[in-house]
Amino acid sequence: MPLALLALAIGAFGIGTTEFVTSGLLPEIAAEFGVSIPTAGYLTTGYALGVVVGAPILAIIGSRVPRKRMLMALMGLFVAGNVLSAVSPVFALMLAGRIVASLAHGAFFGIGAIVAAGLVAPQKKAGAIAMMFTGLTVANVVGVPLGTVVGQNAGWRLTFFLIAGLGVLAVLGIAALVPRLPEEPRAERARVSGELAAFRNPQVLLAMGMTVLGFGGVFTMNTYLAPMMTDVTGFAPSSVTWLLVLFGIGMVIGNLVGGRYADRALMPLLYVSLSALAIVLALMPFAAHSKAAAAVAVPLIGAFGFASVPPLQKRVLDQTSDAPTLASAVNIGAFNLGNAIAAWLGGLVIAAGFDYAAPTWVGAAMAASAVALAVLSAALERRAGGGGGRIAARSATAPAPQEPQTPQAITGTPYASR
Repeated sequence: MPLALLALAIGAFGIGTTEFVTSGLLPEIAAEFGVSIPTAGYLTTGYALGVVVGAPILAIIGSRVPRKRMLMALMGLFVAGNVLSAVSPVFALMLAGRIVASLAHGAFFGIGAIVAAGLVAPQKKAGAIAMMFTGLTVANVVGVPLGTVVGQNAGWRLTFFLIAGLGVLAVLGIAALVPRLPEEPRAERARVSGELAAFRNPQVLLAMGMTVLGFGGVFTMNTYLAPMMTDVTGFAPSSVTWLLVLFGIGMVIGNLVGGRYADRALMPLLYVSLSALAIVLALMPFAAHSKAAAAVAVPLIGAFGFASVPPLQKRVLDQTSDAPTLASAVNIGAFNLGNAIAAWLGGLVIAAGFDYAAPTWVGAAMAASAVALAVLSAALERRAGGGGGRIAARSATAPAPQEPQTPQAITGTPYASR
């Protein structure tokens, strides 16, 4: 794997840390600003919504800017948002800083996935995407727990300054390690209309539906993990950090396995990972009453959930090879949309009088629905003769060329070989 992927992984590590670290620092932040815990929770909700909104807007802008330059600009925006959060004198300004930082999230992963896939041979695309996403998963093992400890002992503002430092390191790494990407000929540059035309392809919409439902199911457990483990399972509050580490380890393993096998058998991998996720989520309300069973189920949910990330992202790229930037970024937004929906539905279940483990039944239903979409997607592809959906999407914007004329960044030919 090219060393340039390390720079992308560092950026992903910083983004993953800032996305989830507020969960462990809510009491400290709420106390300093004099707001309630639920109000402080808007820092998480605002971030997720910022990702959903920022992904398509910045991806459209990015379709007209060289990808290396756009990645550096996005990390600059990320740095600015975290510095604003760190120096905010009032809660509203910190919330604004969170939203500014979140705007870079979807476009960075969307454009970064295209760049990562273009740095390697075609048969290694998913592995390269997974390598970049490893930064996000490792953040849940190292970055979030470490950021929480630093924030609790030295002040939460220092945590956000350190995260901003990670963003600066990512900018320098991208500048130094990501090669100067060849410009596509003007006639082949994706226009906004071409980017939007990709969404006429049913396979793209089905892949994004799988993203929302499958990964969203994970967050019916993750959002309420702390109260579930303390109130239902009986763990001490101090044990929650280690349970989060277990969850993060599961995410790392699942992401690497997903990246390894998505290039070989993408759809079978989705069937297995999403089905297994649905089963474990359905069993979680029972496992939550045993410390040993819960300690096994938590990392399994992380593993099966993240095993679906590389194949889902690659599925979108495969179906939109002529204009991948917007669709790739929007699919990242779909992960966060699934998170928000899952947290909201889980809250409704708890408000109805059920315990903190019950929301995972909602997650099981979401994951099972994602499996159904995967089966439908494969059936439609077989009916179209395989790849028919991509041909239809291409013909919506231009006549099909006699030979492939896809942008160089998605052909799979390593940049270094040109």
